[in-house]
Amino acid sequence: MFERPKVGETALLVAIQPDGGPPDQDTLGEFRALSESAGARIAEIFTGTRKHPDPHLYIGSGKADEIKRAIQSNDADLVIFNNALTPAQERNLERRFECRVLDRTGLILDIFAQRARSFEGKLQVELAQLKHLSTRLIRGWTHLERQKGGIGLRGPGETQLETDRRLINARIARIHRRLGKVDNQREQGKRLRGKAEIPTVSLVGYTNAGKSTLFNAVTGADVYVRDQLFATLDPTLRRLPLGNGAEALLADTVGFIADLPHELVAAFRSTLQETVSASLLLHVIDAASPNRDACIAEVDSVIGQIGADKVRQIHVYNKIDQLTERLPRIERDGEGRIRCVWLSAQSGEGTELLLKAIEEICFPEQRIQRFRVPMRDGELRARLYAVGKVIEDRQDEGDWLLSVSLSPAALRRLLKRYPTLNRGPRQIEYAYSMG
Repeated sequence: MFERPKVGETALLVAIQPDGGPPDQDTLGEFRALSESAGARIAEIFTGTRKHPDPHLYIGSGKADEIKRAIQSNDADLVIFNNALTPAQERNLERRFECRVLDRTGLILDIFAQRARSFEGKLQVELAQLKHLSTRLIRGWTHLERQKGGIGLRGPGETQLETDRRLINARIARIHRRLGKVDNQREQGKRLRGKAEIPTVSLVGYTNAGKSTLFNAVTGADVYVRDQLFATLDPTLRRLPLGNGAEALLADTVGFIADLPHELVAAFRSTLQETVSASLLLHVIDAASPNRDACIAEVDSVIGQIGADKVRQIHVYNKIDQLTERLPRIERDGEGRIRCVWLSAQSGEGTELLLKAIEEICFPEQRIQRFRVPMRDGELRARLYAVGKVIEDRQDEGDWLLSVSLSPAALRRLLKRYPTLNRGPRQIEYAYSMG
């Protein structure tokens, strides 16, 4: 037996194509990027194909011997598989290699654990890790297998494992209770936003598609941005000012990836509820990626898993500055509905088109109101400038005459704050027009 090291940075990567086809270079590139995001120093990459994974080792014995020789020559302390391994396969491979073995799910869980910053994000990652670990407890207690029995030595391994399972199950129950409280707080926030009639727009997309860069570009926020997978994990919400005094709430969510572990989809379901309850999804796509169609399909798959496939969605093709044709534009379908927007979040080209698209979808009708405001009522005049787009402002018989374009929601909020507005002399007429 071997003592499992507490750290593992020098790694060998193993990518087995399960359908028997040739290795996919895009998949290998993403696997390498994932491993580097976790902090691994990659010594070698092994590829292969198997139509039917070996139930004992997943790979064949010849490939296992080849990897073991590479472990010894590179002094590696970690082997990462780009495949989902069963607990028995991980355990058997560790015994064979005499070093740690990690599958794709464990790798992504490790990256998420490094990226989580908020209280809720840390709880969700811990929940996913505990559920994943609960089927692999024996891996952490291989030292107990040395106790073969005898007087005073019978059964401690089983007792320790049972104790661990009880502790893990109790911790999972506590995390569920804490997340339940966080969910209640989020629901209260949703109800308040519903009363204020502020639409929520959610950014979704494949990881590293530029969601956070776009989020910063249109909101002026300072969300962490870096060219790596899962650079940001915790969701962020900001108010998004639009034209005509309207505003929306923009949510930046975690990026998706191929074969996203089910544990993570389940654990982050509460966070992704912002996506399910959104008025509009902005599906951010790396327009320069040669694999963009596959990325779109993966994101649509996760959106379907969380039940957000009924939400209105438009495609936002980002990074047009890396294309030969870098023309910002809005494309529509045969019925005139907005289908996609082409832009560059890095350079800012086309971001104003995106804001116009959001405004058109979330606020399809704007109302032009005319108000007569006495000179002494400067507060109301300032408020009209704050909540709407003032088209005309002139003086008439000692009063201000203002024509203001307002959304229906903004008008209702205005009437609620100034209940005598529609009965007094300050409001002189309504004039409706399509914005």
